[in-house]
Amino acid sequence: MRTPVVADSTETPRQKWSKAAMIAVWLVFLGGAVRDLWSGDYSHRTVALAATGLAAFLAVYCSLVFRHTRRPLPQRLVYSMLAVLFALALALSMSMSQEWLVLFVYISVASGAVLPVRFAIPAVVVCVLAMALVGTDFGELPWWNEWTSFVIPSLLGGFALMSARQTVRTMRELRQARAAVAQLAANEERLRLARDLHDLLGHSLSVITLKSELAGRMLPAHPERAAEQVADIERVSRQALVDVREAVSDYRRPTLAVELAGARTALDSAGIAADLPQEPPAVRPEPEQEGALAWALREAVTNVVRHSGAARCTVTLDASREGSLALTVTDDGKGPSGAGEGNGLSGLRERLALVDGALSTSAGVEGGFTLRATVPSVP
Repeated sequence: MRTPVVADSTETPRQKWSKAAMIAVWLVFLGGAVRDLWSGDYSHRTVALAATGLAAFLAVYCSLVFRHTRRPLPQRLVYSMLAVLFALALALSMSMSQEWLVLFVYISVASGAVLPVRFAIPAVVVCVLAMALVGTDFGELPWWNEWTSFVIPSLLGGFALMSARQTVRTMRELRQARAAVAQLAANEERLRLARDLHDLLGHSLSVITLKSELAGRMLPAHPERAAEQVADIERVSRQALVDVREAVSDYRRPTLAVELAGARTALDSAGIAADLPQEPPAVRPEPEQEGALAWALREAVTNVVRHSGAARCTVTLDASREGSLALTVTDDGKGPSGAGEGNGLSGLRERLALVDGALSTSAGVEGGFTLRATVPSVP
């Protein structure tokens, strides 16, 4: 059975540095153990051995958490590394002061990050019990000694990492599901185009073939009638060309469902928190109006990703009583540049005007930028 992981196997350099920084931040809690190491209460040999053990503990811990959460390690290696961490923590905490009991907190966190839930929970409990036994000198000291301050961090750290792993796994499955929905929508469009081309060209090409054969037979004896057939061939072929252009134009028209899925993927890839509708509204506009609205969503999200520097983007689709559908895209970025509309917004305004729609832009109430596109809709 495959051990669950916290992150995807493919990470960007930014994600790797962020994870490394997060791991490094938590290492500050080893300050008490480091101070105890250099307190002068131990011999040089003891300090050397303890420093070596601490270095080995950190190397194994960082390798396990960073490497396994990027790409799963073999289970036997994971369990072996956890066993090494436990043995080092036990030896160091029994040989040194109670400051070293903090090592069990790191084992609890590592267990929550790399073990399945059914194994992680017992591992966290074992860490707390081992900490209690060492902290009370195996029952000879009162239980309310200094070690009790590590219990809550150990429990919270282990269970928090279990929850984070489950959350990330769910988010990964959602991203895969959204990508599948977008792919299904694209496949449906391809099937529609194939059906349209078959229906349009099948009949037209059959007529052209028959009339071509007929004109060929008429040419020697009846050139006038052959010319009539050639004229019919020209008329049918021109009409077929018009039908194909209309079909291709409709095929290229984007839809709100596909653009919403694409917008979510683009914002997630850019590290921007996305607040988008799960599905298009029940009130649907005509295909031309929906296409213009979908172009507006694509242009707005592209501007947010490229130019805004935003941390969050919100998209809403609202139907009014007057029979219109409004798309609003808001971000919390740096707002309008003051250089006027670019070609993208100008072209978008013209596209909306062709379907009796309207476009408005403004600075956000608390900074950022707001784009609002409105088109007529039908029930």
